[in-house]
Amino acid sequence: MGDNIYKSIELTGSSTISMEDAISQAIAKASETVHDLQWFEVTSTRGHIENGKVAHWQVSLKVGFKLA
Repeated sequence: MGDNIYKSIELTGSSTISMEDAISQAIAKASETVHDLQWFEVTSTRGHIENGKVAHWQVSLKVGFKLA
C-alpha cells in the first residue's frame, strides 16, 4: 500500500442565505467536475451589507481530493 497524495484547489462560493450555503454551493459545483472531494478549509469570509443587514456572503475555501 502506497502513500496517499492529495491536491487542493481554491474555490469561492457566494450566497444571499448564509455562509454555510455559500460553502455548500461551491462544493456542489466543484463536485460536478472534480471527483473524490474529501475535505475543505475555510480561508476567508466576506460579506456585503445593505440597509444595516447582511445581504450577501462570499466564502473562500480550499478543497482537497486524493490523486489516483
